[in-house]
Amino acid sequence: MSLLAEHNIPFAAALLLMALLALLQALGLSGIELDPEASADADTSGPLDGLLSVAGVRHVPFMIWLASLLLLFAGSGIGIQSIAIDLLGGPLNRWIAAAAACVVSLPATAMLSRPLSRILPRDETTAVELESLVGRRATITLGRASAGSPARAIVKDRFGHPHHVMVEPHDAAGEIRDGEMVLLVRRERETFYGVPLQDWQLTPMD
Repeated sequence: MSLLAEHNIPFAAALLLMALLALLQALGLSGIELDPEASADADTSGPLDGLLSVAGVRHVPFMIWLASLLLLFAGSGIGIQSIAIDLLGGPLNRWIAAAAACVVSLPATAMLSRPLSRILPRDETTAVELESLVGRRATITLGRASAGSPARAIVKDRFGHPHHVMVEPHDAAGEIRDGEMVLLVRRERETFYGVPLQDWQLTPMD
């Protein structure tokens, strides 16, 4: 049975789209990516949030979820048409077959996403917005920070993953030395501004 036959067009298109997405991802040209843990942490409660969770979108990066869905849709659709030809002597209408493939592939993708989430490297699924680092504790790792002269620091996001950022003192007259720990209190573009922890009475944040 030919993949390019008219009754298999939806499934051939799904495989073509999957290949195109893989190419774009390999070339770094795809901006379509969701962080499932960050999304789950956001205030998105409601029917949509529950639907995304049931569908498996919350468990793996969106590109992987979409590629899995397209592959399962194409595979199940071609299988359905093959069975129809064997049992009925001819293929189903392509749109009826596509609807049936959706019924099969959506729950199958949701089931597949859970074991995939345990296999995938965690670093690839926990990208966070820079603004979310404000309020976190950072440690100066290279240089001495002063007004107009930021130093490199390391800060952990809410998932425990480290980020290297540039930090200046919040107090323009202040100075932060190598090895000191600071509280990041604000951000302007790519530069964070911090206050030495000894200047604050803080409860542990991690």
